[in-house]
Amino acid sequence: MNPKNNDICTMKKRIAVVMGGTTSEHNISLKSGAVVIQHLPSDIFDVTAVIISKSGWVAKHNTHETPIDTKTFSYIFEGKSHRFDAVFNAVHGAPGENGELQKTLESANIPYTGCTSEVSRLTYNKYETLAFLAPHGIAMARNQLLHKDDEWDISELVEKMGLPCFVKANKAGSSYGVVKVHKASDMEAAINTALLEDDQVLIERFLSGTEVSIGVIEYHGEVMVLPPTEIIANGDFFDYQAKYEGNSQEITPARLSEVQLKNLNAAAKKVFTTLGAKGFSRSDFIFQGDTPYFLELNSIPGLTEESLLPQQAREVGIKLSDLFTDMIYSCLKNNTFDV
Repeated sequence: MNPKNNDICTMKKRIAVVMGGTTSEHNISLKSGAVVIQHLPSDIFDVTAVIISKSGWVAKHNTHETPIDTKTFSYIFEGKSHRFDAVFNAVHGAPGENGELQKTLESANIPYTGCTSEVSRLTYNKYETLAFLAPHGIAMARNQLLHKDDEWDISELVEKMGLPCFVKANKAGSSYGVVKVHKASDMEAAINTALLEDDQVLIERFLSGTEVSIGVIEYHGEVMVLPPTEIIANGDFFDYQAKYEGNSQEITPARLSEVQLKNLNAAAKKVFTTLGAKGFSRSDFIFQGDTPYFLELNSIPGLTEESLLPQQAREVGIKLSDLFTDMIYSCLKNNTFDV
């Protein structure tokens, strides 16, 4: 428990852990949400799971599923209205990472963990994030954005990006809609695969080097960079199978030189603060020599047993229960709403 927040802890707070979402990451988010609930102390918080799906938003009140009124982010059970003191956002993809859930909570005057609606909207868009960071001295690969209705010339794309290159859904996570293209003849199929997840496609030049993922958290009021994880994919790249089905080696802390680690820590913290991220995030980089090249930031990183940020937190002795509790205290303490 954070002693600085004893004033907040005088009574049990009602917390909604929101999970699921409307994208391909729905099931992964359910696992993350379950981990959050598992690690939130029941003697401090009264926790309710709220599950978002394409069919609606429901609160799990004991064994009952009750619709959430999205205008007030509350629900009625047996004639009694239930409202939350704060929300822990564990939704990967839309609407939890693109700002939609945050806008709903802002309208309902309910504090929540993680980034604001505007920062979430920005960081969910890979291309806009890269464009936002480019003037701030963050190294990144050459990239180009395509829209669904664009006409593109494969030969021009290949000449500009080189081969191999990465084709990615611009707004998606967990490596859904990501294809590594080795031959020009495979480019159109890769673009169509990405378009299954989003109507915009990001094409990036391939960088060969040590790949790392690094968490940055706000903990006890300070921005803290966690030990990075080195990613060694057993397949062609760090895809869904590598992330969630064990098809990779993940080495925490990463095997980096002192200079590389210093440069990475500085870049990760700069990305976090420049974007205005809150709570926690995880950013991916690839080294070219001693320089880390930024790939993307995840504003709601995975929290499953296989996920990287929990590994990194354990490495420095931070329990997930302490991290999650501190995040809730922080959003309550900084809250400008009346709850």
